[in-house]
Amino acid sequence: MNATHLAKASDVMQLVEQDLVPWYKKKNLRNLYFALVPAALGVEMTSGFDGSVLNGLQAVQSWLDYFDNPRGAILGIITAAFSLGAVGAIPAVPWVNDRFGRRASIKLGTVFILIGVVLQTASVNIAMFLVSRFILGAGIPFAINGASQLIAELAYPKERAVITGLFNESWYVGSILAAGVTLGTYQMSSTWAWRLPSLFQIIPSLLQAIFIWFVPESPRWLVSQDRSEEAFEILAKYHAEGNRDDPFVVAEFRQIRETIQLEKEASNFKWIDLFKSRANLHRLLIAASLGLFTQWSGNGLVSYYLAKVLATIGITDTTRQNQINLGLQCWNLVSGVSGAFVAKSLRRRWQYLIAFGGMTVVFACWTGASATFAQNGNHDAASAVVAMIFIYYGFYNLMHPMTYIYITEVFPFISRSKGVAILQFFSRAGSSFNQFVNPIGLGNLGWKFYLVYNVWLACETLVIFFGYPETKGPTLEELAIVFEGKKANVELVHVENKEGAAPETRHTETI
Repeated sequence: MNATHLAKASDVMQLVEQDLVPWYKKKNLRNLYFALVPAALGVEMTSGFDGSVLNGLQAVQSWLDYFDNPRGAILGIITAAFSLGAVGAIPAVPWVNDRFGRRASIKLGTVFILIGVVLQTASVNIAMFLVSRFILGAGIPFAINGASQLIAELAYPKERAVITGLFNESWYVGSILAAGVTLGTYQMSSTWAWRLPSLFQIIPSLLQAIFIWFVPESPRWLVSQDRSEEAFEILAKYHAEGNRDDPFVVAEFRQIRETIQLEKEASNFKWIDLFKSRANLHRLLIAASLGLFTQWSGNGLVSYYLAKVLATIGITDTTRQNQINLGLQCWNLVSGVSGAFVAKSLRRRWQYLIAFGGMTVVFACWTGASATFAQNGNHDAASAVVAMIFIYYGFYNLMHPMTYIYITEVFPFISRSKGVAILQFFSRAGSSFNQFVNPIGLGNLGWKFYLVYNVWLACETLVIFFGYPETKGPTLEELAIVFEGKKANVELVHVENKEGAAPETRHTETI
């Protein structure tokens, strides 16, 4: 049964569709989102700030002078240290998330990030700067893993896709903040030209540290810890405005409780279990490939090395570079938020295929314009490259919000933490690799280095076409059926049509 047919057959989702009251007219749900959004979205803001601030600092003379103008492999190591720290921390992330909860994972990650920010701001040599970035990176996967799951598992089903998509797009809020701060300080002659942007990276983490105390724990995690009564109270409070007899909440809670119980009985899920069935291997492929695709689609060139990309087309003025950087981040936020809202109506596969197909075509045009400029210094070609960067990111940001929407739908609760960790591992490992390689490739090959990404983008599109199933529509629990069919450990809730009747249940084996 595919996702479309499953969504139509889902009695739980039919109850959701009968609710016509928007979220902003529900006091408890409104209060939940007002705390959840800054607590969780601040995580990706930190990551976005880091990418943009490193871009900006490469155009800050004070930073270049203080660290003896790092370039080539040294610049690659400085940039990659953030991702290397994340890779090193990832093996412990699922254990913390599943053992101590989503909120605890966010709190631990926030502590690491705060320490890293302080050390980076106070750096007196390149070694200290590297260590601070490694610590910053180590905190990110704890915070992202907890936050992405907390959003997906707490949000009301109608808003889940949009809010989870906005989670990833908050990356650009951080990048705009960093680009703006760097633009405002880069002409300072003292080291505060780069220390202030570093210090401002503390802002998103302070949001997390403050608002996480007002967010409840994931009801699904509570159920897994045999704290079902607490879980039901949270669902009733926020999904039914305190009505414990609401048919949807009764059905939702029953499906969560019974499905998690079936999953626990079927397997005390370990890492090795990801390799024991065709369905889990399929999930593993999606998590690994999606992690790489978010970093290896050409975006890493601009995210961390925009100044060097612009230099290949003759734009070397640092003021102009910082202006383009700030403008690009603002465009990314607008197009990324739009992509998150599109996820509410567009099917997952179509959103991915349109995005990657568009990136493939636009990147080819970008490469062609760069080659033209390299051959004859044509200023129109240089302007075309800048335009193509903006158009490219329009397509990239159609895909970008989908990352945690899709991965939390692909993996069932029992393995969701590990699935997000695998995504993070391949994302950070891929980022580390291309952050190290990109400055070398750009320095040695110039525009010809873009040809690698042209071929790779086409390969990514083919993998998505043949390997990514549709997941839009069903509940998080029901989506296991898309991968495992009748073997899935899922409790489908059947709600009788009689008014006031209690929900009854049936297992997937009866589908």
